[in-house]
Amino acid sequence: MSILDDPCTTARPAGLPGSLTSAADALRPTALGQAAEADRQRGIDAALADRLAGSGFARHFVPRRWGGAEGTFAELVAATVSLAEGCTSTAWCAALQAAHGRLAAFLPEAGQQEIWGSSPDVPIAAALVPPTGRLERTADGGALVTGRWRCVSGVRNAAWVLLALPDPAALPGDFLIVAVPRGAVTVHDTWHSNGLRATGSHDVSVAEPLAVPAHRCLAFMDLVRASAAPGRARCHGVPPRLVAGLAFAAPAVGAARGALKAWAAPLADSHGPGGPAVSPARCEVLARASAEIDIAASLLADAALRADAGAAGDRAVGRNLRDTALAVELTVSAVERLFRAGGVAAQWQDSALQRAWRDVHTLAAHGALSWDAAAAEYTRTGLAAHAG
Repeated sequence: MSILDDPCTTARPAGLPGSLTSAADALRPTALGQAAEADRQRGIDAALADRLAGSGFARHFVPRRWGGAEGTFAELVAATVSLAEGCTSTAWCAALQAAHGRLAAFLPEAGQQEIWGSSPDVPIAAALVPPTGRLERTADGGALVTGRWRCVSGVRNAAWVLLALPDPAALPGDFLIVAVPRGAVTVHDTWHSNGLRATGSHDVSVAEPLAVPAHRCLAFMDLVRASAAPGRARCHGVPPRLVAGLAFAAPAVGAARGALKAWAAPLADSHGPGGPAVSPARCEVLARASAEIDIAASLLADAALRADAGAAGDRAVGRNLRDTALAVELTVSAVERLFRAGGVAAQWQDSALQRAWRDVHTLAAHGALSWDAAAAEYTRTGLAAHAG
């Protein structure tokens, strides 16, 4: 058995026929083959984007009455990790399509009908944090919106965009989310990032007041209240903060697995049966990096299972925030270790190891994955249990 055959390093939950994980497994070779070019072009190939939209990610949390899957968070995490082994950016866009579909499921019925009436496979982009722009309420409950929003991942391949705006009439912590057709916003070519380059996370703007009807408007606190209402599908019936980090963290685990494969492949080729022993220094790198990745994957899988079943109160929220943030820190540590031991080949422009290194560092900077914020929330919600 070669280094690359270690089941603890390469194992993934097996996808059932027709499952989202199976679809991700099928997409992964294409995403991997196009990853370097997508990185250079700062966007996913149009044909791959079309395949992604129909793969099941966009419909994963769409209500069943529109043809959606109302799927599980465990399946989304497993599928995203699998796809990210090929291309982190593709997996990032895929996971966010699912996450944004989940948010759109809280729109009024007429808004959902407008988005999914013809198909559940509708890619949705979003700019939610921080709320920005200018909002003017209309007499019929709709809104006139203008402004500019940053870092809207996958917007060029989206059909709809969710925009968050501060609402001067709302209570603190509340804001308005509006759904607008992709053609109603101007996309600015601003995403010249160090990592996640192929996500195409460009700025968007609305220069002239855009009328958004009431059925495409959603107050964030209404979403929170609806999440706690009885009778909803489990994927729509959990607190937003319980699942906020899952879609952002899963690509990091896949990226780290891909980096480990890229690092270990030359080693396996030169240290096969009958070949020279692997040096102690490289044994150290392999053992520690693979362990960090396995721990990160386990933390994330457990967080997804908590989202799918069991209590969903403050303690579960605090633990999920802790575990998703720590999982990403572990993947950054693993990829950093591999990159430093990758030699000069890791510095080449098309090096998969270099690309993974850039991607996980960029990904880890996302506000939803802040370790300080997660640690504070975990302590607030769990300190009494530890002191008991």
